[in-house]
Amino acid sequence: MDFQNRAGGKTGGGGVASWSESNRDRRERLRQLALETIDLNKDPYFMKNHLGSYECKLCLTLHNNEGSYLSHTQGKKHQANLARRAAKEAKEAPWVIMPEKPRIEPKKFVKIGRPGYRVTKQRDPENGQQSLLFQIDYPEITDGIVPRHRFMSAYEQKIEPPDRKWQYLLFAAEPYETIAFKVPSREVEKTESKFWTHWNKNTKQFFLQCSFKLEPKIIPPPPPNMHRLPHPGRPMFNPVPPPPMGVVPVPAPPNMGM
Repeated sequence: MDFQNRAGGKTGGGGVASWSESNRDRRERLRQLALETIDLNKDPYFMKNHLGSYECKLCLTLHNNEGSYLSHTQGKKHQANLARRAAKEAKEAPWVIMPEKPRIEPKKFVKIGRPGYRVTKQRDPENGQQSLLFQIDYPEITDGIVPRHRFMSAYEQKIEPPDRKWQYLLFAAEPYETIAFKVPSREVEKTESKFWTHWNKNTKQFFLQCSFKLEPKIIPPPPPNMHRLPHPGRPMFNPVPPPPMGVVPVPAPPNMGM
């Protein structure tokens, strides 16, 4: 028999492997590779029965070898059952304590007192819009610290009785104490030209300007017209003038003497 002219033949070598043999070799290579990365002894759903075959306790399936079980764990059915089991356990045990996140302790500074400040009231000459300019001095501010600010409603603070007519503007910078200014509780315009901040590193001064939105003017309705025009086809009606408000003499009562 001539083995030299066969398709894929090679002198001194074996024949061409069939599809089943190639598939078996491929599965064996995948099994060896999976065994190197996955430890079946730690899989809670992997079980070997008394017949020598393997079972998946989650999906209730039988497998002839470990490679078949490993390929099953990567399949759609096994992954869907894992997700369903995880959702069920999370629903039945909501009290499971989550791992505590690492706490970040705030930096502690020794307070040295309140900073100096200056507040200027401003009014736009064109439309009369009111604004406030704050200048806060921080001559001994900590290196690398930039002053911060925020608005706080009257219901957040616990020092004064809450009043909805007022709000507070806070300024904070270490190591100075936090200071607050009581301003009207009106809406602040957030445009770039109306609301801005500036930190001067050379003079250690912090500037903030806020402008309040213009409130719409409420025009009172005109008073009702007391002189109504007559209806067409009806005669003019002249109201009778009211009587004078002078003193009217009252006759003296009769003499009741005996």
